[in-house]
Amino acid sequence: MAIAFAVTVVAGFSLSYARMTEPPTTLPLQIHVHAMVFVSWVGFYLLQNGLIANGSVAIHRRLGAVGGVLAALMVVLGLVVTVMCLRRGAVPFFFTPGVFLLLDAVGVIVFGALVAVAIRLRNRPDWHKRLMLCAMAVVISPALGRILPMPLLGAWAPVAVYVALMLYIVAGMVYDVRARGSIHSAYWWGAGVQTAFILIVMIGGYSAPVIALANWIARA
Repeated sequence: MAIAFAVTVVAGFSLSYARMTEPPTTLPLQIHVHAMVFVSWVGFYLLQNGLIANGSVAIHRRLGAVGGVLAALMVVLGLVVTVMCLRRGAVPFFFTPGVFLLLDAVGVIVFGALVAVAIRLRNRPDWHKRLMLCAMAVVISPALGRILPMPLLGAWAPVAVYVALMLYIVAGMVYDVRARGSIHSAYWWGAGVQTAFILIVMIGGYSAPVIALANWIARA
């Protein structure tokens, strides 16, 4: 699954760069910093899974603090870039400002919360690894948005991303059923959080208070 996540990110952002009409150097510094931290997180997730697969549990645990710092940076930079995009008018045309605000801001907070709980439960590997997988499913949503035909989906674009990222969690559930005969509770919690997230986006994103907040940020 770690490899699947990494391939998804590479595929999604490779398409994004291929479609660019201007050199990447024209993008604001915050975008580049965010991208570097994002890629570092994906690489770190791959490394940590590889260490466990090779039985290097002690090294995996010693590096855990690095993951905590990277996750915290992801949350902060995710919020910074969301605000910056609203102020620059760089919101994809298939999202309303309110939907974009909630999709990005709440999404990165959900990611951070899942990682925090996973770290808190690091002594319970069955919970830890599954919650981390659910967190990764959230963090690849921007890559999925670059793979899916978002302009053709209209108002249902966020739902399409939700369905796509849920496939990764469902894959984990299927593995659980085949390997242990039942789905671990961590996946139900992770799936529940994802579902609550998309409901917040689809309901709140079109509400007057969120629209007003998005417009205020854009004018600030």
